Amino acid sequence: MTTAQTPQLDVQPSPLALLLLGRGADPRSERGVECPGDLPSPSDPDLVARARAAKEKLGNKVFVLGHHYQRDEVIQFADVTGDSFKLARDAAARPEAEYIVFCGVHFMAESADILTTDDQKVVLPDLAAGCSMADMATAEQVAECWDVLTEAGVAEQVVPVSYMNSSADIKAFTGKHGGTICTSSNAERALEWAFQQGEKVLFLPDQHLGRNTAVRDMGMSLEDCVLYNPHKPNGGLTAEQLRDAKMILWRGHCSVHGRFSLESVEDVRERVPGVNVLVHPECRHEVVAAADYVGSTEYIIKTLESAPAGSKWAIGTELNLVRRLANRFAPEGKEIVFLDKTVCFCSTMNRIDLPHLVWALESLAEGTLVNRIEVDRETEAFAKLALERMLALP
Repeated sequence: MTTAQTPQLDVQPSPLALLLLGRGADPRSERGVECPGDLPSPSDPDLVARARAAKEKLGNKVFVLGHHYQRDEVIQFADVTGDSFKLARDAAARPEAEYIVFCGVHFMAESADILTTDDQKVVLPDLAAGCSMADMATAEQVAECWDVLTEAGVAEQVVPVSYMNSSADIKAFTGKHGGTICTSSNAERALEWAFQQGEKVLFLPDQHLGRNTAVRDMGMSLEDCVLYNPHKPNGGLTAEQLRDAKMILWRGHCSVHGRFSLESVEDVRERVPGVNVLVHPECRHEVVAAADYVGSTEYIIKTLESAPAGSKWAIGTELNLVRRLANRFAPEGKEIVFLDKTVCFCSTMNRIDLPHLVWALESLAEGTLVNRIEVDRETEAFAKLALERMLALP
């Protein structure tokens, strides 16, 4: 076809395409794109001094939280470090801090807003710091899933359990339907509680944590688990499959932990004789089954702290943390390597860089509130209910 014959197509980009191009926004999504104002240049040699000056000017009015997966250049300014739930609770324990600057991702900042007072303002230095896993379960998709469960006649038997790595909307859905939130540390306790309330669990949004906890920790079989795919009619499942299942797993995963494979484990054992393989339970089931140790981020850190000098470790979690731990324990002769030969950062977590942090702190110091994360009252009420059920777990 010649150029003259080529039809002129009126093709309009989809909302998702615009979002990915940075020319749109979805307030109900983990993704964000708006960042008003000019950021300092990333090569600015004065950034560290500027961050210190702004933080000193703010004094007790600001409390900076740093997730374990953050860059070192950001972590150095954190008042506390930890996993997402620990940080949200730390924020709630500092009611005198007017501003909570959360160096993490969107769902974490939402959780901090839910748990802190109305007078406290939670700031995310870059609104584009979302979570691909959390984005894999939208409120509309989960509502449709519940309709499918209702039509199959099993909804009354199902208790939702949602991972902390989920949006406020999903936490609210969980609270509204009698469920609870869990972390990677207490997922087994949360599931035990849920099975005391009902016969089945809808586990959102990470299939791997749900499957690993059910099979590895609670003795269920893989046949007890079915995978609900929100992109297929009825989740790709029959009513009979839903009636027979104990665990209905949402088809979601962590983009970092999901990349580790059984080949990664086998390869590192060949490359590093005597190595201990330590992985996060967000990894695939076959990876977890082949590992020597499995646990949350905090578990990984504590395991390495108590490990004998000279021991060798391959860690299956985000690279920023692995590299930080390798440097920390090198003087003790502990050899720590990333599980996969192809190293990978969490791309959205890494959006919080020093220029964004400086911009946020300097804006606050000048009296300008930027990038506030605020959960609406109704969503907050039901999400908090689900979080409180978790806090009440034995």
